[in-house]
Amino acid sequence: MNKTAAVLTRGLTARHIRFIALGSAIGTGLFYGSAEAIHRAGPSVLLAYLIGGAAIYIVLRALGEMAVSDPVSGSFGEYASKHLGPLAGFVTGWTYTFEMVIVCLADVTAFGVYMGFWYPDVPRWIWVLAIIFFIGAINLLHVKVFGEVEFWFSLVKVAAIVAMIIGGIAILIFGFGVHDTATGVANLWSDGGFFPAGFGGFVACFAIVMFAFGGTEIIGITAGEAEQPERAIPRAINTVPVRIILFYVLTLAVIMAINPWQGIGSEGSPFVQIFQGLGIGPAATVLNVVVITAALSAINSDIFGAGRMMYGMAQRGQAPEAMRQVSRNGVPWMTVVIMTVALLVGVLLNYLIPDKVFLVIASIATFATIFVWLMILLSQYRSRKRMNVAEVAALKFPVPFWPYGQLITIGFLVFVIGVIAFDADSRVALIVGAGWLALLFLAYRRWVRPERTAPDAMAVDRPVDEPVADIA
Repeated sequence: MNKTAAVLTRGLTARHIRFIALGSAIGTGLFYGSAEAIHRAGPSVLLAYLIGGAAIYIVLRALGEMAVSDPVSGSFGEYASKHLGPLAGFVTGWTYTFEMVIVCLADVTAFGVYMGFWYPDVPRWIWVLAIIFFIGAINLLHVKVFGEVEFWFSLVKVAAIVAMIIGGIAILIFGFGVHDTATGVANLWSDGGFFPAGFGGFVACFAIVMFAFGGTEIIGITAGEAEQPERAIPRAINTVPVRIILFYVLTLAVIMAINPWQGIGSEGSPFVQIFQGLGIGPAATVLNVVVITAALSAINSDIFGAGRMMYGMAQRGQAPEAMRQVSRNGVPWMTVVIMTVALLVGVLLNYLIPDKVFLVIASIATFATIFVWLMILLSQYRSRKRMNVAEVAALKFPVPFWPYGQLITIGFLVFVIGVIAFDADSRVALIVGAGWLALLFLAYRRWVRPERTAPDAMAVDRPVDEPVADIA
């Protein structure tokens, strides 16, 4: 690496960002996590996804307001530092990085499991090691390469979901020996009603439902490398409600209309069941290709998001100086290397305890995700409160329903944390989360000098193609 660029480059187009945002909302939370949510709540899980989707829309609009006004690589870590203080920015940035590492460990492990479908005799850790180095290499190339790879990964997932929805509707209409057409969609309410598990079951599913939306905040991270953030970011964020209705609510509604909700996931994946019902013989193989693509997409975006967050923190003096190093392609190569090394822990875990890797990962990731969303909302709330009338009028992408939408969403996310606390299976996430936040507080007091997070030290490098006159 003989030559380096000074800063990141703007290489992500509107098409890239739309599909990065789309891919972040479609993953294991839909393909597998939704089955557990259905078991807890029954058909009422559809309402839970709508409520959760409305909440994450407000979170993303809050993030979008700040990202369009100030498109920087550190995104919500930078905004928390600016509006809530350096400690808040430090905790937010490192908690997001922690979230990405945890989720990525789950995804690389999932990839090893999926490859075992075809190669059961190959040790899982070999696949995990191979995919870590492959995705790490992609992230070391120009950001446009990352954008293109993520575009095609997401396109495969979207095509699979659309095919499943169309196939499911065909089964509802024609039966194909899988569904009694006389019952129509009555399975959504005929067995125990729409709330078969009662209000308690409905509430209990929210911890899993919100986990499914984790990662959508990567839209803010892309702003620092978007070619036209003032246009690309709003377009990506405004499609979130459509994605939620189409890819979660409609998908799960079709699945539960075909099969009674009690049997979802108990005899293989519902996706496999639908493809088999359409007469597609190698349905399991088709699904395996889709979930492998989903895992690759998630690993790709996780490394990108965590790397850019660490780069932004290094710009503010909240991470080691080495993380500021940028390759001649405009990529923060050191942060990619650090993420790759961190993921080697996944290789070790898959070698030592291949059957126990997933025990608490999902709940820990959910806590970290909700914490980051809360910090985004609080940062935007504080930012707007400080603005005068003229500054508010000048906003290019103002958040809707101000201020009640923000306050209600903050209250809802606190409620979800309470759900995690009362659920015996996920309670350990609060213990781990509290310990993590305590460690960050101590690390901040010990290693981050106040003068390094002063306002003049928080200036973030602008992309190389931005005129010098604009940085005055």
